[in-house]
Amino acid sequence: MSDIVLVLNSGSSSIKFGLFDISAVEPILLCKGLLDEHEAKPGLVATTPAGETLLDKQRTGSGADGSHVFADVLAFIEEHFGQHRLRAVGHRIVHGGPDYSGPVELTEQVYTRLDALTPLAPLHQPRCLEPVRAIRAMQPALTQIACFDTAFHHGIAPPASRFAIPKRYEERGIRRYGFHGLSFEYVSGRLAEIAPVLAAKRTVIAHLGNGASLCALRDGRSVDTTMGLTPLDGLVMGTRCGTIDPGVLLYLQQHEKLSVEEVQHLLYHESGLLGISGISADMRTLLASGAAAAREAIDLFTFRAAQEIAVMANTLEGLDCLVFTGGIGEHSKEIRGEIGARLAWLGVHVDPVANDATRERINDSDSAVDVFVIPTNEELTIARHCAPVLRGSGSSIA
Repeated sequence: MSDIVLVLNSGSSSIKFGLFDISAVEPILLCKGLLDEHEAKPGLVATTPAGETLLDKQRTGSGADGSHVFADVLAFIEEHFGQHRLRAVGHRIVHGGPDYSGPVELTEQVYTRLDALTPLAPLHQPRCLEPVRAIRAMQPALTQIACFDTAFHHGIAPPASRFAIPKRYEERGIRRYGFHGLSFEYVSGRLAEIAPVLAAKRTVIAHLGNGASLCALRDGRSVDTTMGLTPLDGLVMGTRCGTIDPGVLLYLQQHEKLSVEEVQHLLYHESGLLGISGISADMRTLLASGAAAAREAIDLFTFRAAQEIAVMANTLEGLDCLVFTGGIGEHSKEIRGEIGARLAWLGVHVDPVANDATRERINDSDSAVDVFVIPTNEELTIARHCAPVLRGSGSSIA
C-alpha cells in the first residue's frame, strides 16, 4: 500500500487537481482532473495521465459552500485508488504574507492567519481556503498542507521589495511579495534540467495566462517580479488591470464617486483584456476576432509584457534567457512572436518556424537571448512539497 496526496490548485472559477503517489523520491501522477463550478451544472472530470477518462460527472445543483464537489472527489479516490493510503491534501494558497516562506501544515492557527490575509488577495485567498474548510468538515483527521505562491519570492530584498511610502507601513508588512511562485519554481527547475548552463545566468520567466506575471532569476533565485503586495500589479491580465497610476484610483473615488468596493470590483473583474476590448478576457477569443478593440487589447498586452521584461532585465543587468509558460505563454505562438519582436533591440530573435511548432527552444541562431517554451506544473510542485511536511510532522509515509 503506497502513500498518495491529493493536490488542489484553486482558480477563480475552477479547481485543477492531481493525485500523486509520494512513496518514491519523485511524486508519480496517478490521475488529474478539473472541478468546474463556473457552469450552471458544476462538473467533475478526472483522467489518467494518458488522457483516458475515469470520471465525467455533472450536477444539477450546487451546495452553498461547494462541499459536495470535494465529497465527490474523495469518493472517487476511494473507489478508484482505495488500495492506496490518502495521506494528505496539498493546497495552492496564493498569499503567505510575511510569515510563511515554505509549505506548512494547515492547523487551525495557520488557517486563521491565512484568512486574515484576504484583504491582500480578495479574489484568490477565499477561493484557496474554501476547499480547506470543506475537507476539514468531512475528514477532520486528514492532514492538509499549504503551499504558497509567495514563497518563491520570499528572498527578494530591497530595493526591489520596497514601495516608496513611509517606512512604518513596510514594518507592518506592506511590501512587494510577488505571486505565481509555484509555477516559477517548477519552470526554474525544469530549465536547469534542460539547459544546466543557463541555471546560473540571467533569466526572465513570463507566466502568461488569465493571471500574468514575470520573475527575474539569478542563480535560479527570484530577485524581482512584477506583482507586488497583491496580484493586481504588473502585467495586463484577463480581467485585472496591472500597473496603474494611483491617481486614477483617487479620481474614481473622488470624482466618479465609486465606493471602495466598486473600485475593487472594477480592478479585479472589469479591467485587463476584458476592459480594453469590451469583448472577452480570453486571449483565444481576441486573437480570433477581427474587431479593432480586440487588436487594441492584444497590443497593450504585448506592449506591457515586453516593457516589463526590459524592467526585469535592468534588475538583472542583462538578459541571457527568456522562458514562456502559462496558458497563453505555452499555447499562443502569436503572443510569443509579438513579444519577441518588441524585444529585438534587446537581442531576442524568435525563430518563426520553431515558434509556430511550439518547440522547447524557439530562438534562432542569431539570438543573443535563449528563448524557451516550458509548460508549467504547479500540481507537481505542490506534491513535491507535501512529503517533507508529512515526514516533519511525524506522519508515517514510506
